[in-house]
Amino acid sequence: MRASARMTCARSRSEPQEKTEAMIMRPIDLLLSETPATRRTVALSEGSDPRVVAGAIFAVQQGIADIILVGDTEAVIAHLGDDVPAGIVVHDPATSPLTTSLAEAFHRVRAHKGMSAKGAAQAVLNPLIYAAMLVREGHADGTVGGAVETTSDVVRAAVQVIGKAPGVAMVSSLFLMYPPEGATGGRAMVYADCGLVIDPSTEELADIAVASAASCRALLRIEPRIAMLSFSTKGSARHPAVSKVTQATEHLRAAHAELIIDGEMQFDAAFVPSVGASKAPGSAVAGHANVMIFPDLDAGNIAYKITQRVGGYTAIGPVLQGLAKPANDLSRGCSEADVTQMIAVTVLQAIA
Repeated sequence: MRASARMTCARSRSEPQEKTEAMIMRPIDLLLSETPATRRTVALSEGSDPRVVAGAIFAVQQGIADIILVGDTEAVIAHLGDDVPAGIVVHDPATSPLTTSLAEAFHRVRAHKGMSAKGAAQAVLNPLIYAAMLVREGHADGTVGGAVETTSDVVRAAVQVIGKAPGVAMVSSLFLMYPPEGATGGRAMVYADCGLVIDPSTEELADIAVASAASCRALLRIEPRIAMLSFSTKGSARHPAVSKVTQATEHLRAAHAELIIDGEMQFDAAFVPSVGASKAPGSAVAGHANVMIFPDLDAGNIAYKITQRVGGYTAIGPVLQGLAKPANDLSRGCSEADVTQMIAVTVLQAIA
């Protein structure tokens, strides 16, 4: 893998917090700056994809994680070569000694949905299900897929096998957004939900915000300042779409007094200090938000792509949140570096 796979750090210059002038490090660099008490293991469900193999090798070489590559043994070894690096093992669901026990466990998980023992044995041969079962049964700390499989298949396997975290109503997603190196006024941010929940209700919007705040702490290591975004700022427009955002904000303030949150708010008021001071004077969030909660998937998905393609930001994701244990999705157009970064994200979630 190219040396450029290791991302550089990005400086956050706009946050009125203790890390105002601190380097906001990307997932790989966060892990390389620390020495976790326990080295985590990540199961990659598409072990026969050359990008996944290359990303796994780099992750192991850098000490980010140990890796289980799931897939047909011959296909995986064709990309690994005969000299398999220490820290990488290959699991072929068709021949693995764990397959029988994982199938039995999966049957117990899905029997209430009508799954037979025979159906469970067949399902576990699917690398997505096999990798997720490795996580559920404690053989791995997290899993990553999506370089070949669709997002819907990756998320379905994660929800069916790993399940939602206790007390969490829904699974959602986020993108980590990092400014171009040396950018003036740029800062690392969480964008949610940009990849999964199409039209969240008021309650779902609040759930996404709570999950994103926890993800901000785990993945950016900064205190979240949450902007509930809309096309209106503080009553400048009236519409049911605006009311959904204001009601979600009020719900969050009542239920989570510990969160620094404000809304409804336009993006410029949330991001630009001078605009925030004008449109929302006295707000602890306006002009300094680092968690952007979009009112629906249309807005979130369009916004992250514009930020990435026009603004030059690096987007890492979609990162899944709300699961009992980490499982993450890759873009089918991902690079080797994207695979390594998502492995690092998964390890950070496991640590948190």
